[in-house]
Amino acid sequence: MKGFTAVLGREVRLALRHPGDALAAVLFFILVCALFPFGIGPEPQTLARIAPGALLAAALLAALLPLDRLFGAEAEDGSLDQLLLSGLPPALLATAKAAGHWVVTGLPLLAATPVAAAMLNLPVEAWGAAMAALGLATAILSLFGTAGAALTLGARRGGVLLPLLVLPLSIPAVIFGAAAIEAAAGGMEARPYLLLLGALLALAAPLAPLAAGAALRGD
Repeated sequence: MKGFTAVLGREVRLALRHPGDALAAVLFFILVCALFPFGIGPEPQTLARIAPGALLAAALLAALLPLDRLFGAEAEDGSLDQLLLSGLPPALLATAKAAGHWVVTGLPLLAATPVAAAMLNLPVEAWGAAMAALGLATAILSLFGTAGAALTLGARRGGVLLPLLVLPLSIPAVIFGAAAIEAAAGGMEARPYLLLLGALLALAAPLAPLAAGAALRGD
């Protein structure tokens, strides 16, 4: 467990020293949400209707931006080999990397969610459900994205392959997350959809790190 916390702490420290990736993801998220009123018009009811799907899609695309560098820089300077030889199981290393990605990318996106929700005229009473849905959905993307980053490590045009691998796996998270936000905006119960997101997260939590660990070992 000490190795896991060391890798997670290292990811957070690197993000604090070089905050460009997290800032770029947050700005991308806000700018994409800001474009919708220009593209479809400023009518409040229209914006509120598309807000759930727009928030989920924009957040997941923003969280995808730093994933292609999750293992790349460490593979180039040799530190990834040292981590693999340190005795930390590859699956646990992948779990720590996924947790680090969510902390440095997912949490800033959650902090920016009220701003994006206000731009899309999402009712205030649905903001809590929106933050919960985005928190779970971005955690799912971090897990699947870590597996995808490991699978495409060293591949030519890996940055192109990564979204093709990860985004189809994230479609259920978009569906259930948008349904949760829509239900909350309509005064209904969002809990069933959030539980489905939690079930997806519980499924991805063991499977994605195992796939990533196998890819890192070269199995």
